[in-house]
Amino acid sequence: MSIVIPAHDEERVLGRLLRGLLESARPGELDIVVVPNGCADATADVAASFGAAVRVVETPEASKAAALRLGDAAARRFPRLYVDADVELRTRDVRALAAALEHPGTLAAAPARRLAMTGRPWPVRAYYAVWTRLPEIRRGLFGRGVIAVGTEGHARLAALPRVTADDLAASLAFAPAERAVVGTAEVVVHPPRTFGDLLRRRQRAAAGTDQLEAAGLDQPGGSARTGTADLAAIARREPWLLPHLAVFLAVAVIARRRAARAGSAAGWQRDESSRG
Repeated sequence: MSIVIPAHDEERVLGRLLRGLLESARPGELDIVVVPNGCADATADVAASFGAAVRVVETPEASKAAALRLGDAAARRFPRLYVDADVELRTRDVRALAAALEHPGTLAAAPARRLAMTGRPWPVRAYYAVWTRLPEIRRGLFGRGVIAVGTEGHARLAALPRVTADDLAASLAFAPAERAVVGTAEVVVHPPRTFGDLLRRRQRAAAGTDQLEAAGLDQPGGSARTGTADLAAIARREPWLLPHLAVFLAVAVIARRRAARAGSAAGWQRDESSRG
């Protein structure tokens, strides 16, 4: 299997990911390509410290899209995984994703998501209590920082244009029957540690969703928008979540307004707090 990891100033978290990936890997089992892009820190040095187990392909251009293309060109094998540098994934999870792609008709796969919520303030926990209950969040491949494809799925991804919400675009590129969330694989995702960073992250997500819809990329895999019917169903099923729903709606409204005002000048809006 090949694993492509785009990494922009990720020296604080990259080693954590690489240690997990190599935890029980057999010699030569994983072809790991790290692409430090536009880094002003020691990301490349961290990757190189793992020796022959990790290949480093560096570029001065700070662009995830460009890094993914470079990593793709350097990768040697299928199945192929694209993994964000700030998540945690282990050898056994990689194997489970590769096994899922062997099922006929499965073109793309992602692991089950576990959020590391320790130390997060109540508004952040409240937001994610609702977010993780949304049907599209449960069944989509996005918001996990990991997507695995075989040769046919790879061709589908290669045809996508450059967009900010690359993981969402990748998920929506596949019909529900073509993608799988693999329960025997798990990725640990680190949410924002502050409410302000949550807003920044959601602003970027809102801008990315607008971009996808403008480009007509919200099919065939469904819509990325949260429907009022989904929120109403949560309220009926679990009325104790009403205060959490209020936080969720407030974050959604503020993020969309900020994204609309910022337009193309929104920038990366990366959450730095989760990398602390």
